Order: sequence, then C-alpha cells, then structure tokens
Amino acid sequence: MMHLGIDTSDEVAAALVLDDVRAETLSDGEPRRHAELLAPLVAELIERQGRSVRDIESIVVGTGPALFTGLRVGLVTARVLGLALGVPVHGVPSLDAVAEAAARFADLTDGTPLLVVTDARRREVYWSRYEVRDRAAVPVAGPDVAAPADVPRTPDDVVLGAGRDLYPEVFGAPDPRLDARYPTLRHPNPALLVWIAQRRLAAGEDLPADPLYLRRPDAVPPTGAKRVLA
Repeated sequence: MMHLGIDTSDEVAAALVLDDVRAETLSDGEPRRHAELLAPLVAELIERQGRSVRDIESIVVGTGPALFTGLRVGLVTARVLGLALGVPVHGVPSLDAVAEAAARFADLTDGTPLLVVTDARRREVYWSRYEVRDRAAVPVAGPDVAAPADVPRTPDDVVLGAGRDLYPEVFGAPDPRLDARYPTLRHPNPALLVWIAQRRLAAGEDLPADPLYLRRPDAVPPTGAKRVLA
C-alpha cells in the first residue's frame, strides 16, 4: 500500500505511508512558500521510494485549524491530486497529529490530558484538548481559537505544540524530556494524519476534507459598489 499525507497548517510537510509502521516524511519550515514547496516535496518522496504517483491509494490532508493562505494550499493540492488519480481524499484536524505523537511515542499513561496549542497570530492560539487512551489521542474539546490566557486548562495538562513556546508565561516552559526526543510534539507529522485516518475510517467515521479556519480571513471582498458623486 502507499498513502500520501499532506499538511500545510504550519510547516509544509508531506509523507508516504507504506504500512502500519513504515513511513517517510519530508518537511520545510520556510514561511509563506507553501505553494512553491509542496509539490516538489511530494515528487521527491515518490522518487525516493522508486514508485509512481499512480501507486497512491488514498490521500489524507490536515484540515487545520490554521491561517487561510497556507492551509488552502494543502487542501487544494490534495483535492486536485485525488481527482486526477481517482483516489479518496480524507481530512483530519492537524492538531490531532501532534497529540497522537505524544500518545504513541512518549511514555504517557492512559487518562493523561493533552493540550495542543499553535500560533494563530493576533496574540491568539489555536487549541484542542485530548486524552491518552490505548496509546492514541482521543479528542475531548476544540479545536478553537482564543487568547492564551483564555484557553481551558487543568493542572495535569501535558502542553504540546509550537504555540506553547510563544507563551511560556501561560503554558509553562518546554519539557526537555519530551521535546528532545520527540520533535513531532511541535509540528504536525502527516504520516500520523494517515494513521489516524485509517483508525477512524475503520471505526466508520466520515472524514471530510473541509478546512477549519475558525475565523474570517483578514482580506475580504467589498460588499458593494461605492457611490461616486458627479
């Protein structure tokens, strides 16, 4: 099997998942170049595997939440590829991949509460809450956008995501025991999006590839023509 994962909610990232444990991921943290970087990353991944784009069986794309411009690059790319190849396209919230990395790879007990926060700009963060169950991250609240101080918290939270480092006075200092060993606790790994999608599809869930913008874009078209005096 070969499944393609894509995420442009944060870094530009793509992954090819070959089975339940084997995957290869490429990412680039260059800001504002999502449209230029994504297609070459996908092509490089396929070339490294000695495969053809026609070998892709499904596509999973991160649906955010994220800023409008970057997120739509991944969503449009996934939909166009899916249409061209005749394969299904599924969507998974991007923050789920960060929580899933902690649940799978860190030594966390069942019931551990996870809070993922990422930069939403405007001095706000996107957030979502999870609970560790059987080495998987189960969503319990969110996603939503809020000022850091307004994000729901519990004393036992394990806080993850790039947004945490922006507001250490609110979310606490990074935990070196986790961050040094698990860099995917900062940014979504699209391979994990694929594995999450496979688990949820097996449970009968519907996974639409619809964006989670959570707020309106800064630039909007005018609502009507202005009157000009003669």
